[in-house]
Amino acid sequence: MRDLARLRETISGWQDFERRVASTVELFDLAIESGDASMRGELDAEAAALFAEAEEREFELVFSGEHDHRSALLAVHAGAGGTDSQDWAEMLVRMYTRWAEHRGYKATVLDLSTGEEAGIKSATIELTGPHAYGYAKAERGVHRLVRLSPYDAAHARHTSFALVEVLPEAEGDVDIQINPDDLRIDVFRASGAGGQHVQKNSTAVRITHAPSGLVVSCQNERSQLQNKEVALKILRSRLMEQEIARRAEERAKLKGEHISAGWGNQIRSYILHPYKLVKDHRTGLESTDPEAVLDGLLDPFIRTYLLSVVASESEA
Repeated sequence: MRDLARLRETISGWQDFERRVASTVELFDLAIESGDASMRGELDAEAAALFAEAEEREFELVFSGEHDHRSALLAVHAGAGGTDSQDWAEMLVRMYTRWAEHRGYKATVLDLSTGEEAGIKSATIELTGPHAYGYAKAERGVHRLVRLSPYDAAHARHTSFALVEVLPEAEGDVDIQINPDDLRIDVFRASGAGGQHVQKNSTAVRITHAPSGLVVSCQNERSQLQNKEVALKILRSRLMEQEIARRAEERAKLKGEHISAGWGNQIRSYILHPYKLVKDHRTGLESTDPEAVLDGLLDPFIRTYLLSVVASESEA
């Protein structure tokens, strides 16, 4: 029923777009025949809006993946670089939260582990909205920051790394079976900020899935039950991601193609010193305004990457 509702919404949107185009063409013909120039400004604005919408609808055709229409779980992990990398991970979480706001998505922090001095060790964000996974999957990989460190007494230049993972959110129709007997559930006291209630009670939950070896945890909610539900949600998405990777590898073997793991690759550099530049190493796209990018202006990088993937697949 969810798929049916989504497809109906898509068809309805295209039909409405078709009606608007037909109506605007009729108004153009009428204005030309009558020689009425008073409607020109309004018609020019409507035409520009229709062209922009047509371009956006054409771009959305890149979301042909089985899971591209789904919501996404985006996880950020601090890498090499100590406190600077933990601060960098927190900056990335803010960047993706701001990007979600720009796109009209709902961004919910499901889990967050704070750093010892500053920043975060890791965080998992749920992005809810049309094609959230289709867009966000372009961000998976290693992100590199070069800047003058605010945590170095000598203000030396530091390079920090953070890993971004993106998973499609598991939905009810996904054939992911979790046997309760395969789970080891541990509870412990949450660390970091959270108030007296969090500190005095064992509300945090860690779930170990024996068959896969996956371990997920959540300490962001105030009750043990809520943390368990969120941890199971993350576990389902990670199991689904493993299944997607397994199927892709099987298809690649049949085709005789080499599949790259895709993890640990530096996809983008953000340089704040000695000059200002953001460069995507996959597409070569650059921006000299890193502040705007870190404030969520990611669509140019995402769109360019997704279009390059479609182009390479067409050539293959």
